[in-house]
Amino acid sequence: MKSDIKLIDYLATRRSIPAFQMCEPGPDKAEIEDILRLAVRVPDHGKLAPWRFIIYRGEERARLGEELLKLALKAKPDLSAEMIEVERNRFTRAPVVVGVMSTAAPHVKIPEWEQVMSAGAVCLNLIMSANAHGYVANWLSEWFAFDERAYPLLGVRDGEKVAGFIHIGSTTFPPVERPRPELSDVVTWHGES
Repeated sequence: MKSDIKLIDYLATRRSIPAFQMCEPGPDKAEIEDILRLAVRVPDHGKLAPWRFIIYRGEERARLGEELLKLALKAKPDLSAEMIEVERNRFTRAPVVVGVMSTAAPHVKIPEWEQVMSAGAVCLNLIMSANAHGYVANWLSEWFAFDERAYPLLGVRDGEKVAGFIHIGSTTFPPVERPRPELSDVVTWHGES
C-alpha cells in the first residue's frame, strides 16, 4: 500500500479545538451519518460493535444543559455564577455533540478490554472523520460521563459506560500546537534498534 502524503500531513498536524471555541455551522443530519459511517471502521474483534452513538442537536442541547445544571447544584449548591454558566452550556458549546457509549460486556471469546479499546478507537475515528468533512472536533468526558444520576437524561442505558462526548462544529480560531511527549519518554525498544 502506497503512503498517502496528505494523510501523513494531517496526522502530523491533527489538533483538537476546545469546545468553547466552536461555532456554527455544524454538520447536518446527512453529514453526521456520513461521519458515523467512517467512524465505525475501527478494529472490532468478533464484529461485536461494542459501542453506540447518541446524537445531541438543536434545542435538546440547551434542555440538557439546564438539567445537568440542576444536578450540579444539588452536589454543589454554592456554585459561582461563572460555573453556573459553564454547567448550563456544556452541550451548547458545539452545534453537534455525539455521545459514544461503550457497550462492552463479558463475552465467551472477546475480552472486555478489547471491546473497551474498540470504543476508544471509535471516538478517535469520529474526530478524524469530522475533520475529513471539514469540521473541528474535541473528545470530552466531563463529570456527567461518570455520574449515573445523569444517565437517564443523556440516554445512557443500563450496563453502558460513556466513552466520551465528541463535540463537532466550526471555528474561527486557529489551531494551536501543544506539547507532545518525547518518544524517548514513551518508547521502549526490545531487539535491534
